[in-house]
Amino acid sequence: MSARRIREGERCPDPPCPPPAGGWRSALSIVLLALFVIRQATARQPLLPLRIFRSRAVSGANPVMLPLVAGMFGFQFLTALYLQRLLDLDALRTGFAFLPTPLVIALVSVGVAGRLAARFGPRTVSAAGLTTIAAGLLLLARVPADARYAVDVLPALVLVGAAFGAVLPALMGQAMSAATPDDSGLASGLVNTTQQVGVAIGAAVLATLASTRTGALLGQGESVAAALAGGFRLAYAASAAFALAAAVVAVLLPRPPAEVPVASTPDHRGRPGRWRRRGARVG
Repeated sequence: MSARRIREGERCPDPPCPPPAGGWRSALSIVLLALFVIRQATARQPLLPLRIFRSRAVSGANPVMLPLVAGMFGFQFLTALYLQRLLDLDALRTGFAFLPTPLVIALVSVGVAGRLAARFGPRTVSAAGLTTIAAGLLLLARVPADARYAVDVLPALVLVGAAFGAVLPALMGQAMSAATPDDSGLASGLVNTTQQVGVAIGAAVLATLASTRTGALLGQGESVAAALAGGFRLAYAASAAFALAAAVVAVLLPRPPAEVPVASTPDHRGRPGRWRRRGARVG
């Protein structure tokens, strides 16, 4: 749907393609989410025990993960369209053009990320890496319609991939650092859900921005290539804004205290297990 909206930007320039009507769906989603939270707070055996959010590690990593994934998914989605629509690459060559990014992510996440997090701490690594991701996306926000892959695109792909390879393990490690054996699946599922929400938000926001900007430029008499490039540049800038927002959240959130796992099964009084700080007594 989102890719089609960007492609159709050149066919409905004045006015731009209207977004699909979905305001009532958004309102309904908010109501359902509120009802879910209320139910989880009152259920005897909740699907998502709200006590997990007492951990600063868990409640700190997820707000950073959401805008990060929104920006990164948008980066991948937009770049695939950019390479095919403006650089005229077929699907196979587009895949090879993307190959440096996952390779760099793998090399950094396996070889360097753990040592960086151990040396500087997850919050510092996350903030620095997110700022670097934003810088790489801003490089893409200046690409022209007749860009050269090796000069205008490849450096940004490598920079974003290296930074993401350092950030993702740090965030995942932070989110899971205080999980008990019983709650490890819950903490992991919460992070995965946050990622899926970020994907949905990023795709919706960035595709809408690119499509609307493309249509507006076509309405001003720009060529199709120039209008598409203008739409992509705006969306890349928005991706960078997502990454910068994640960096700000990572810096502003309180540093999580050292936490150790405590059994999450009910204690002898029937109370659920809970998170505790290192050195704190278990009541």
